[in-house]
Amino acid sequence: MSTSLIYKSSFVYELAMLVLYGRHYNARYTAIVDLIPDNANVLDLCCGPALLFRRYLRNKSVRYTGLDINQQFIDRLVEAGAAGEVWDLRSDRELPVSDYVIMQASLYHFLPDASDIVNRMLGAARKSVIIAEPVRNLATSSSRFLSLIGKAFTNPGSGEQTSRFNQESLEAFFDRYRAHLSRSFPIAGGREVVYVLDGQHQSSNQVSAEEAETVGDVKSASR
Repeated sequence: MSTSLIYKSSFVYELAMLVLYGRHYNARYTAIVDLIPDNANVLDLCCGPALLFRRYLRNKSVRYTGLDINQQFIDRLVEAGAAGEVWDLRSDRELPVSDYVIMQASLYHFLPDASDIVNRMLGAARKSVIIAEPVRNLATSSSRFLSLIGKAFTNPGSGEQTSRFNQESLEAFFDRYRAHLSRSFPIAGGREVVYVLDGQHQSSNQVSAEEAETVGDVKSASR
C-alpha cells in the first residue's frame, strides 16, 4: 500500500515535524526522554524514523526496540545500531515486553477505538506506558484546505487517517484508564498531551502481593 510523502523519507518526515512544531520541536522529545532512566528497556510503537532514539535516547544507553509498518524506517533504525521490526500494530500480535512502552503522536491511527492497542501496551510494560498525542493538528483545522492537507499527509502505509483527538475526546478516552494513570501534562506549546500509565506486565518469576500473602498463609498452616 502507498504511503504519504512524509513517510517516504526520514529527511522529509523530520522537516515536516520541524515546520509543524517550530520552536517546540525539541521539547516534544525531551519531555519523553526525561521520563526514561538510563539503561532502561524501551519499546517504541509507530516509531517512524526513530528520531527519539537516534537524536535523544541514544546517550542514555537504553536498550531500544522500534516497531513500525514502514520497512525503510526500520532498516534505517537497524543501521543506526538499535533493534527494529516491521510490525502492523493493528493486528492482535502480542507485543514484546519492555520496561517502558512508548507511542508518540500515533494513537489516532487506531481510532475509532484505540483501547485495544493501549490495553496491549499496558500488558507489555513492566513500569510505564507513555503516550503523547496531539490535540491540535492540521486535520482538525477550521480551514477546510488545511484539514484536507493534514488528512492526506498522514498515511503511514495502512490508509489515510481521517479521525483525530481533540482535548476533550482525549481526556474522555483516558478517563477509562484513570486507575492506571500516574500523571498527564501538556507539551510542545500545548499541541500534545502526555499520559503516563502504570504498566501491568508481571514476569513469570514475580509473585503478586495477593499471591505472596496466600502462599504465606499456606506455609503457616502447614507448620
